[in-house]
Amino acid sequence: MMMSFLLALFTAVYFARDVLLPIVLAVVLTLTMLPVIRWGERLRIPPPVTSVALMVVLALALVIGGYFLSGPVQTMVADVPLMMDEIQAKLAGLLDRWRDIAEQAGAVTGEETGAVVDADGDGVANEQVVAVVEEDQTGGVVGYVASSLASAGGAVGAALVLAAFLLASGDFYHRRIVEAAPRLKDKKKALTIIRDVERQISRYLGSITLINLLLGMSIGLATWALGMPMAVLWGMLGFLLNYIPFVGNILTVGLVGAVALVTYDSLWAAALPPVAVIALSALESQIVTPVIVGRRLELNQVSQLIMVAFWTWLWGVPGAILAVPFLVVVKAVCDNVESLQILGSFLSGDPATKPDEVPNKATTGPALESAPFRTQAEARHESPPTVAPGEERVTPLLAE
Repeated sequence: MMMSFLLALFTAVYFARDVLLPIVLAVVLTLTMLPVIRWGERLRIPPPVTSVALMVVLALALVIGGYFLSGPVQTMVADVPLMMDEIQAKLAGLLDRWRDIAEQAGAVTGEETGAVVDADGDGVANEQVVAVVEEDQTGGVVGYVASSLASAGGAVGAALVLAAFLLASGDFYHRRIVEAAPRLKDKKKALTIIRDVERQISRYLGSITLINLLLGMSIGLATWALGMPMAVLWGMLGFLLNYIPFVGNILTVGLVGAVALVTYDSLWAAALPPVAVIALSALESQIVTPVIVGRRLELNQVSQLIMVAFWTWLWGVPGAILAVPFLVVVKAVCDNVESLQILGSFLSGDPATKPDEVPNKATTGPALESAPFRTQAEARHESPPTVAPGEERVTPLLAE
């Protein structure tokens, strides 16, 4: 029964992706921007004014970024056939060497390559004539890119409009969710889950955006210093593609390496730009991101890789971008629902704690009761409550 339900759910999500994608993106934007709305309320700025201002700023940033990207992207797409020919010409030596190795391996195994065929049996080998038809696929590539960008632009525009309405409503939907819970304990747990999801999503996306911005600037400056053309394009691609875990860096390195092969005369010089991108990406992923994000978001890489692969298969590139935010939401819910805390422990990582660092833990009350099992056990073990002789331990509970 459960398998049938999951199959039906995944099928519906797959075929309804054009409708669900703007909704999901709007919800993620809302969770990310809600702290800004509350900050505006403290300054006596109405939520509708703050939400409209935020969406206008985001829309302008997207339009300006798209304007700067449009020219270089069109030039690169139009030059793809010429670039492929130049790359094949420069790698001809390596390809010939690989072909010789393959032929020698075929001779060792008794397989002959490139043999002619004696079709009529007269002892004279017939020549094989192979007709090569070259097709200009540039128009097809340009059309595909244009249609994809138009579809993505429509989805993003709808998401911005929906997010503006959600942000303008403030805590309206929070209150409705809490009011739907039957008991006071359930209301408190629902509010805790909502606040935890909101806090983790906003912190994660805010930190990742800042890190990606610094990485994109570093890649742009490095490629400019090495003499690469379109350094602004590489910086913006480094910023955007780094939102896709694991795959984004590979795409950036591949694109930079392909253009470097066409730009530079020697292979050694062409290797410098992709090596610089690899070094900067390694510095970001191994040092910067764990220091900034690791203390706020404990997710193991296996669960991230599985989520990225699954949502990429389901929704394509947008699914790859939203995979980790989905995982953050699932992790936050699992940490606050007792029956799902085992799943949450599988999703969480195991970051090392500094010897001189004492983590802040609640020892009693609802904050501890809504925490994961591991946190509860560690808190009670390290900070046992003091009970006077003859008295019973009293744990504050929510009155129902």
